Amino acid sequence: MNEAGGIINHKEIIEHADHLRRSLQGASQEELAQAIYRDAENIFRRVVRQKGDRYGEWDRLLDRILTSPLTGLPIMVLLLAVILWITIIAANYPSQILAHALFGIENRAAILFEQWKAPWWLTGFLWHGVYRGLAWVVSVMLPPMAIFFPVFTILEDFGFLPRVAFNMDRLFQKCGAHGKQALTMGMGFGCNAAGVIAARIIDSPRERLIAILTNTFVPCNGRFPTLIMLANIFVAAAVPSVWASFAAAGAVVGVVGVGVIFTLIVSAVLSRTILKGEPSSFVLELPPYRRPNILRVLYTSIIDRTIFVLYRAVIMAVPAGGVIWLLGNIYVAGESLTSWMAGALQPLGQALGLDGVIILAYIIAIPANEIVVPVILMAYTRAGMMIEVEGLSELRHLLVGEYHWSLLTAVCLMLFSLLHNPCSTTILTIWKETRSVKWTALGALMPLGVAVGVTFIVAQTARALGWG
Repeated sequence: MNEAGGIINHKEIIEHADHLRRSLQGASQEELAQAIYRDAENIFRRVVRQKGDRYGEWDRLLDRILTSPLTGLPIMVLLLAVILWITIIAANYPSQILAHALFGIENRAAILFEQWKAPWWLTGFLWHGVYRGLAWVVSVMLPPMAIFFPVFTILEDFGFLPRVAFNMDRLFQKCGAHGKQALTMGMGFGCNAAGVIAARIIDSPRERLIAILTNTFVPCNGRFPTLIMLANIFVAAAVPSVWASFAAAGAVVGVVGVGVIFTLIVSAVLSRTILKGEPSSFVLELPPYRRPNILRVLYTSIIDRTIFVLYRAVIMAVPAGGVIWLLGNIYVAGESLTSWMAGALQPLGQALGLDGVIILAYIIAIPANEIVVPVILMAYTRAGMMIEVEGLSELRHLLVGEYHWSLLTAVCLMLFSLLHNPCSTTILTIWKETRSVKWTALGALMPLGVAVGVTFIVAQTARALGWG
């Protein structure tokens, strides 16, 4: 029907189509999509009458709030902070229970091996090395992922994540990247390997590579233990106890913000150099809000994401535990290999505002970032296996009182933890997604170069100003 209510004949339809074709010649994909939706909306308004469409009104109200330039991004940041807070707080208790159970098995098995008169080195290597590394990774990694991924999937099912991509699209387009990279970043908070896999949703190979190579600048749950420890020891301790937890949480969210900034900067550099090209049009049809399907949420988050990522991490953590034990128990000229290697790395560590022990811990912890702090404590105390200190006060006394960590050490360690190379699980995933040695090597070495450069500049600048 035409606007007068009469029947449109075939000739009028063909003439109208020709007119549209001529008017849209040379138009971009985004302009075409806008024209199509504008015409569809005009037709809808002319032929459809609605009464009491409360759900449609509710959807439009939410969209006006969640996609507004004024409220969309603040709500997104606030929701991310709440999710991270829930993940960190809620994961503490199950992590402790799981660690108690797994380390209990280690103790009983070691006693059993001693009763069987097994050589001390065999007991140590198998149970205090290989098994302890496995237990540490599982107890630290599993509970946060089992909380974060379901929450993330609920937001995905509800329809919120496409709005996040819509809000971030303008920023990423300015960087020559794709708006959907915001979704891969969000997945990276749970695990960078999962974030790399999530880049499959980006159709453009160039923009998919940018998302893959920069995902490691988003701190995963393996890095949060280090960031939280530093925030509690240095930030929370500097404010009244009433505000301590809020100050620590604010510091962690601030580090996350720095990671997002570096993601945008590096994405812009890549898109203008080795991955030069025009950003592809991003036409996103925002889906309606819907009630999440709990069964689908559980299957997707637990089976497809948590178990899949944990399996890859365990494969990498098992040999790492054995290597760590060997380094702490093989002695040369009265010193363990751990001590020799930490001493050799001391000049590099000092140049970056750190020390040799911290650099060694990050080298050893390439299979899993979860073991960085235990390795640091093992090296400082000259223990023969990874250890943990009970209570923040004791940890602060050890690191600040005995080993002279300063605020500069904390800042540089936060930056290095945020920006350094991805873990071996993520490196393996980059290889599986790209099937390219070149891009896998770049994905591993580029963040490390950024971390070394940034921490060196910060450390040297602070010392030149008398702050170190």
